[in-house]
Amino acid sequence: MKPDFHKDLASNMMLNPLNKTHLEKIPTSKAHSITLNLEDGVAPTRKKEALINIADFLSKNLNNLPFLIVRTNPLEEGGREEIEFLNSFRFDAVRVAKVKSKDDIKEALRILKDDKELHISLETKEAFSNLKELKIDERFTTANLGILDLLTSLNLPQSLLTLDNPTVEYILSKFLVDCKIAGLNAVSFMFQDYRDIDTFTKWCEKEKMMGFTSKACMGPAQVEVANRIFGVDEVEINKAKEIVMLFEENSKNGISGFMSEKYGFIDEPIYRDALLILDKEV
Repeated sequence: MKPDFHKDLASNMMLNPLNKTHLEKIPTSKAHSITLNLEDGVAPTRKKEALINIADFLSKNLNNLPFLIVRTNPLEEGGREEIEFLNSFRFDAVRVAKVKSKDDIKEALRILKDDKELHISLETKEAFSNLKELKIDERFTTANLGILDLLTSLNLPQSLLTLDNPTVEYILSKFLVDCKIAGLNAVSFMFQDYRDIDTFTKWCEKEKMMGFTSKACMGPAQVEVANRIFGVDEVEINKAKEIVMLFEENSKNGISGFMSEKYGFIDEPIYRDALLILDKEV
């Protein structure tokens, strides 16, 4: 049976699996997806401990969990073994760090069980310049923008990461458009000052305006903002449903362009846009 791979999820909260209290709270989390981080948030001497904690959590018979992702280390730095160890446990996706080439994608897919998605952290200049070429399998569904590591890879200072910086706007735009061309879900970067909710909100509003539908989060307060800004807009959904109904009713009579008293002129491009909105409904 073909796997039913997920659509965009508004909030993606990162958790450190060394903290068992955080793991215990996952079933009550409001995050649409949760990433259990084995990479840069865990010291090398404690990675095995973090891996065992994840396995212990995943072995429990828990229901109604959010979409669960395990973020591994780069394949050549322990990621291969982490995927092999966790493959038989119940979770939804692996997110591989520091991907550079098709070979990394091929190797991760070779190891990963067919019922799990492959996600990547886009953190290298090689992947940034070549993202459209990396989509080689339907199981590879999602790219997460690791903008701090990417700036370093591009030999650019992290101080550029401000709301009005044109280079950052270009990076966000290129990442989003390349994901859309490749058929990948695009998750925007994590804003690490979890106490500055005002600036985080401004980033979410900017990214929503650009076309993003998903945001990495650090902590429940950021999740609440991301869910509100990127989540389902009932007004927009209801409008789209009415436009689809009106267009399909008129199409039965051979009419593909007409005026609606409520929504103005409706034709096939407006209809297709309404279908796109409904297709993104979580």
